[in-house]
Amino acid sequence: MDRRQFITAAALGALLLPYARPGEARTPAPARRLPPPLDPGDTVALVSPSSATDEPFDLQLAREAMEALGLRVKLAPHLASRHGHLAGTDAERAGDLNAMFADREVKAIVCARGGSGAARLLPLLDYGLIARNPKILLGYSDITALHCAIHARTGLVTFHGPIGIGSWNRFNADQFRRLFFQRELMEYRNPVEESDELVPRKNRTVTIRGGRARGELVGGNLAVLSALAGSPYLPDFTGRILFLEDVSEAPYRIDRMLSTLRLAGVLERIAGFVFGRCTDCEPGPGYGSLTLAQILDDYIRPLGIPAYRGAQIGHIREQFIVPVGGRVEMDADAGTFRLLEPVFQ
Repeated sequence: MDRRQFITAAALGALLLPYARPGEARTPAPARRLPPPLDPGDTVALVSPSSATDEPFDLQLAREAMEALGLRVKLAPHLASRHGHLAGTDAERAGDLNAMFADREVKAIVCARGGSGAARLLPLLDYGLIARNPKILLGYSDITALHCAIHARTGLVTFHGPIGIGSWNRFNADQFRRLFFQRELMEYRNPVEESDELVPRKNRTVTIRGGRARGELVGGNLAVLSALAGSPYLPDFTGRILFLEDVSEAPYRIDRMLSTLRLAGVLERIAGFVFGRCTDCEPGPGYGSLTLAQILDDYIRPLGIPAYRGAQIGHIREQFIVPVGGRVEMDADAGTFRLLEPVFQ
C-alpha cells in the first residue's frame, strides 16, 4: 500500500469508527455529566447560535419571558447580530456560546431561536471548557446540532425544549418550573384535550410496537441529526432511547433521512424509539407517496423494540422539555416516558 492509499484508508477508518458494529472497536462515549440546578433569581444567558431574528421585538419578548419565570437575563454580545441569514459570523456565534459557558454568573443558556447554522459552529466550540463548566442548555430544532455534539464530546445532559422567542404558554412555563426549579422526576404524558368527542382524538399517541425499554434519551430534529452522520459529533446510540421530530418535510425526505440513520448503523443499536410531531409533513400532490405512518412501520417496526409516535415533542405550541442524556423508562403501549434519575448535580 503506497502513502496515498494508506492516508485514504486511515481517513475512511476514522470516519466510520463511530459506526462500528457491536463487538468492533469504536470511540467510547464520555461519562455522563450533569449540570448544576437552576433556581429563581439565577442568571440565564440568551444566545443566538443559528438564524438571525428578523423582528427585534421578539428578543425583548424572550427576555421578558425569562424574567417572568423569575430569572435574571444576560444578553450575549451578538444576540441581535446578522450575517446573511445567520445571527452573526460563525466565530461570533461560537464565541458567544463559549463565553456564556465560561461565565461563572450564568447558570443556564437559552437559545433565542433555531433555524439554520448551528452545525457550522461545532468545530469552533471549546468542548474542554464546556466539560469544565457544565450548565443547562435549552433549545430545539436546529439546536439539535449543539445537543448532539456537546453530549457526544462531553457527556453533558442538555435540554430539548422551547426557544427564547417561542411561546411561553402555561404548559411550557409549567414544564420549565417543574423540571428546572422543582427538579421533578418528570413523567412525559400527552395532556388530554377537552372536547365534545365521545372518544378523544387530539394529542393521541400511536403504538408502533408495544413494550417497555430503559436507556438514556438522545435525539432531536431528524433533519439536523441525520446531517451529522459520519461526523464525530453524533452520539453513541447503543442502548439509547431515540426521540425524533421534524417540520415541513415531505414524507419522501423523512424516508431518506431514516434511511441515512439505518445505513449509518444507528437504528440497529437503539433500545427504544419515540417519535414526536412532524408538523406540516403531509404528502404533496403528484403520483403518490408513502405516509409517515407507513415509513415508520418500514424502518422502526422490524427493529423489534418498543416504539410509539405522537409525543408532545417538536414544532408545536405546547412541548415537553426533554433531557438529552437523561435516563428514562418508556412505555410504548401507554405512550409515555419518565425520568428514572435526577438530571442535575
